[in-house]
Amino acid sequence: MNSQDSPEGTAMPDRLRVFVCTPLTDELCSLVTSLEPRIDLVVEQDLLPPMRWAGDHDGDPGFTRTPAQQARFEALCDGAEALYGIPDTKPAQLARTVRANPSLRWVHTMAAGGGSQVKASGLTLDEMAPVEFTTSAGAHADTLAEFAVFGVMAGAKDLPKLQRLQRERTWSTRWAMKQVFQMTVLVVGMGSIGRATALRFAALGARVIGVNRSIGEVPGVERVHPPTELAAVVGQADAIINTLPQANDTTGLISAEVLANVKPGAIFVSTGRGTCVDEDALAAALADGRLSYAALDVFAVEPLPASSPLWDLENVLVSPHTGALNPAEDEIIARMFADNARRLLDGEELVNRIDRVNFY
Repeated sequence: MNSQDSPEGTAMPDRLRVFVCTPLTDELCSLVTSLEPRIDLVVEQDLLPPMRWAGDHDGDPGFTRTPAQQARFEALCDGAEALYGIPDTKPAQLARTVRANPSLRWVHTMAAGGGSQVKASGLTLDEMAPVEFTTSAGAHADTLAEFAVFGVMAGAKDLPKLQRLQRERTWSTRWAMKQVFQMTVLVVGMGSIGRATALRFAALGARVIGVNRSIGEVPGVERVHPPTELAAVVGQADAIINTLPQANDTTGLISAEVLANVKPGAIFVSTGRGTCVDEDALAAALADGRLSYAALDVFAVEPLPASSPLWDLENVLVSPHTGALNPAEDEIIARMFADNARRLLDGEELVNRIDRVNFY
């Protein structure tokens, strides 16, 4: 057993016994305890699936445990005061652990949208009451903001047309491309991803407006509108960016009605959750030219089914939910976890607490 803690079951009251139940390197395990020495960290690498890439919190799907290893894994989950990750990233395993472990105080999810996993666990409010749940929101903000810039730039500079002309070895007549600094960019969702996205477009000279449930000042954003005004305000936008989390009130928010009101030729980028977009209406808007281009990193069903019309549209970029990945992601989350552990031990409010009503 590779652990950095006191013997099992003897965690000090002023310490926090943490079980790592998602892939994490020994180097980053050491980083966590160096940043917060009051953590008693338990990690058994033979119980964790190997990572296939940075940020691969599921690990190799071919990994299996023996019955004895599974029993050991569950016993360690049930003896922890905090979990680094959702066990096997499975909502059912989370529910089992919460119900079996009366000492559990905190679960940190690897996903920025970890609230959807907590919701899917089916735990009742009473069952969740003793446990804090947090997400890794913010860890992916900068990478997804860059993807949004990339997507809008690709549409503004006619990337599909340029690639087609190059394949055909055609030197065409010249044309004027769209200029981002002359655009109005609508960012739908003002969480960490939306705020980072807004700052980048504001820095490029674009006028940025937003849509968010809570209305307030956001750096780089001229005005934030409530979701009820989305269908009315979308017609102002030269580019629309979905950064919404998956939640009760975001499913299908970018609807057929909203897409019917877009400014002709607008660009659409999706980096939040695919469930927030009516994909049939999106495909229709791209096919008839209401939208000139879309760069999509997220979809309602993943992998994107082969039957989806989005695959066949020349003015669509399909990205396999890879825009968020960053070689530094695992370290960013480890540092985030250590800081929240300090907050928990010091009686401070945790960062990125999950709303148990809307689950974000």
